Parts: sequence; C-alpha cells; structure tokens
Amino acid sequence: MKWFRLVCLAAVAGQWVDSGAAADRAATGPEGPGTTPKLAPVLRPSEPSDSGQVMLPGLPPAAPAPKPVTSAPPADRLAPPPATHMEDAVLRRPPVPPVVPVAPAKPSQLMEIGREVAAYCQKQIGHWKEADARKLLGEPKRHRPAYDEKHEVNGTIYAFADPTNKYKELELDFDQQSGALRTVFVYPPRLTWQDCRRLWNGPVAAADVPQGRKFYSYTNRRLDVLVDPTGQVISLGWY
Repeated sequence: MKWFRLVCLAAVAGQWVDSGAAADRAATGPEGPGTTPKLAPVLRPSEPSDSGQVMLPGLPPAAPAPKPVTSAPPADRLAPPPATHMEDAVLRRPPVPPVVPVAPAKPSQLMEIGREVAAYCQKQIGHWKEADARKLLGEPKRHRPAYDEKHEVNGTIYAFADPTNKYKELELDFDQQSGALRTVFVYPPRLTWQDCRRLWNGPVAAADVPQGRKFYSYTNRRLDVLVDPTGQVISLGWY
C-alpha cells in the first residue's frame, strides 16, 4: 500500500514538472525567447491591444488647381476694326489745307516792286488778275471771301507775304465778276494815325466801327486807314 502511494506522488510530481516545462516553453515560444506566446481562446483579450499610436485629424482635401488664365493678346495682335468704320472715320475728318512754304523774294522781284510794295500793287488795280499776282508774289498763304455793303460775297481776298518785309502781310482783293484786282491791303507792324497824317495830308472822313476802332477815309486820295482804340494803325487800304 505504501508503495502504491509513492507511485501516485511520483506521477503527480511528474505532471507538475511537465506543466512547468510547458509553461516555460509557452513563455519563450516555440521559436525561442522574445516571440509572442500562443494563448488559449479563453485567455485571449476580447479588446484589441493598445497600439500606442494616436491618429490626428489630417489636412482638408486640397482644392483643385485653378485653371490657367490666358492673358489678353497684345494690342498689335488684335483684329483691326472693319474697313468701313475706318473709312467712315477718315471721311469725317475735315480736310487739312496744305502748308505752302513762302520762298524768299528774288532780286528781280525787288527791283520790279521797288521800295514800296503797296504803291506798286496800287498801280496794278484794274489790270492784275490772280495769276499775275501769283507770278510775282508766289503762292498765297490763304484766302477769304470779300463782302459788299449788303454782306453778300462779291470777291476773293488772297494773302501774300511781303517780299520787301516792310509789312506784316499783303492782301489783294479780286472782283468776283471781272476777276481784276480792285483793292490792296497792307498791315504795317508799327504805324500810328499821327504818322499817317504826316505822310499823307488832306481832308479825311471818320467813322466809328465795332470794338472801339476808327475808320478814316481820305477824300483827296484813294486811301482808307483802320485804327485801333490806342491809335495804332491796323491796316491801310488802297483802291
């Protein structure tokens, strides 16, 4: 009987040794130390283990890239407007009169005219036509209409440069019907009414004109004088 109890104790001790060795093997794993032991399903945790990583909220989704903006083409590459618009704009522009250069007087001109261009042109009244004046004085700088007492056009006045440089300008008035020269106007740069009285004596008829001017007409000669309010002569008119 005693021997039987010793055999049972030995068997129980062997089971304890085997269970300890199995526990040691389970702790080290079948592949050596450091491997995770395989647990029974009842001993496995029901919740997942903590990984130790925290997921932070990410950046918002990136917006789609903007479409490239094409710049306007340069002005020189723009399509020109219709030709009709350009033609209309050109037709609406007023015509620009050509600039006629004034040629210097030739010695022959000065010899023929003499020292006084007004006196010379006065001798041509009733004889000269416009072509004759152009032949001696060159191309006119401009022209304007001439009017009678009823304010009706009855001639054309052409402005020429004075070849003698004595006057600021020389104007010749041609009759509309006959085309002949009928009046000569000169514009002296410095001349007063008192100077005129010393140069040309005789009785005069005076008349007031707009802007405070005075109009003097010699009764013994074919000469009219237009004077400003200060007594400066504006023009001399020979007819």
